[in-house]
Amino acid sequence: MTYILKNGRVVDPANGRDGIFDIEVRDGVIVRVGQDLPVPAGTTVLEVPAGCVVTPGLIDMHVHLREPGQEHKETVASGVTAAVAGGFTAVACMPNTSPINDSAAVTRYIRDKADAAGLARVYPIGAASVGSKGEQLAEIGELKTAGCVAVSDDGHPIRTALLMRRVLEYAGMLDVLVIDHCEDPTLKGDGVVHEGPVASELGLHGIPGEAEELWIERDITLAGLTRTPFHVAHLSTAGSLRAVRAGKARGIQVTCEVAPHHFVLTDEALRSYDTNTKMNPPLRPQADVDALVDGLADGSVDVIATDHAPHHADEKALSYDQAPFGITGLETAVSLTFDRLVHTGRIGLSRMVELLSVNPARILKVTGGALSEGAPADISVLAPDLKVTVRASTQRSLSRNMPFEGWDLRGGVAATIVGGRVVYRNTAVEGLGAWPPAAVQ
Repeated sequence: MTYILKNGRVVDPANGRDGIFDIEVRDGVIVRVGQDLPVPAGTTVLEVPAGCVVTPGLIDMHVHLREPGQEHKETVASGVTAAVAGGFTAVACMPNTSPINDSAAVTRYIRDKADAAGLARVYPIGAASVGSKGEQLAEIGELKTAGCVAVSDDGHPIRTALLMRRVLEYAGMLDVLVIDHCEDPTLKGDGVVHEGPVASELGLHGIPGEAEELWIERDITLAGLTRTPFHVAHLSTAGSLRAVRAGKARGIQVTCEVAPHHFVLTDEALRSYDTNTKMNPPLRPQADVDALVDGLADGSVDVIATDHAPHHADEKALSYDQAPFGITGLETAVSLTFDRLVHTGRIGLSRMVELLSVNPARILKVTGGALSEGAPADISVLAPDLKVTVRASTQRSLSRNMPFEGWDLRGGVAATIVGGRVVYRNTAVEGLGAWPPAAVQ
């Protein structure tokens, strides 16, 4: 099929574009980008709705798809359905499935499930250690050959400095990214929320921010020692950001991501005792939130990633101490970013695209991040002024554990295109009626 996306504002920072452009797509590939492109005979014209923005496909480099082993929370199919509804053309999924993704067999299983779903691209992340137990190095070469784009023991920090050094050395030789969940388990103890006045008032065990900061300092030091790229998962404190900035200033190849809930919510939200405010890292005080927003604006933070962590309602119905950490995020990230960062003037659209598309593609070394001629047509069409009321009941994820129920937000997703195919079309956006039907709408 050949079609032209016509008269849309294209924001494509990797190619220096921000203006009205047409994009011609043929057989799943971008073949031309230009202004007022002629329409050859037999070519379909898809008018971009007024006010919408065309960007490179968004990439979420930190999600949990739960399959195999926890299909009551999420499957690969339901996860990628949520992804395209959230505007993401690709996701990278963490290895804490059951069994752990520490073998080529599990990696291939996930990829097969993603192929069968036929929606967003799925890039598996393999375990850094066997069983993510922090004892024995996983077969990183085998994982890369099977399709893993990075390694991590996410959910657990890579346990010892020596093992982290070996992971970095081995992954560096294989050109595989290392991602760590940075948290000193001895300082975390049995904490469930941020250590501070709110935790004390509520009688909940706290986790000091230093538990994260110490671990990040360790990993940055080892990344410098081994001269290997290292990525900090879900960074959440001002001190952690200082460590990343200092590492970058020393020339160490360190990057980091921030989750939307960490730049939107503070630990004051805990007063509801809603277990959907329980995540790891925990919600932090306002000073940390302010520092993260500054980092998102000034370029110190590289990526917005959701840490999409589905849990069944029965699990989140336990007491605060007993409920699992984590919330879903794929279907709220774009609206939260528009509402709290773009419309408040903290970042522009171009910076938003860098955080959600350009930089994830660059760091993971995967396709995407630019609307270039000859590239696969992975495209997100965003609606910056769409009025969105968040309702868990309308979300596509199998799980509904998120703390934004009923929030009114400005900004959302109009359509998602993967490999030239329109896979999601938002029926709430006017002007998409002539577009082809989508698998998700």
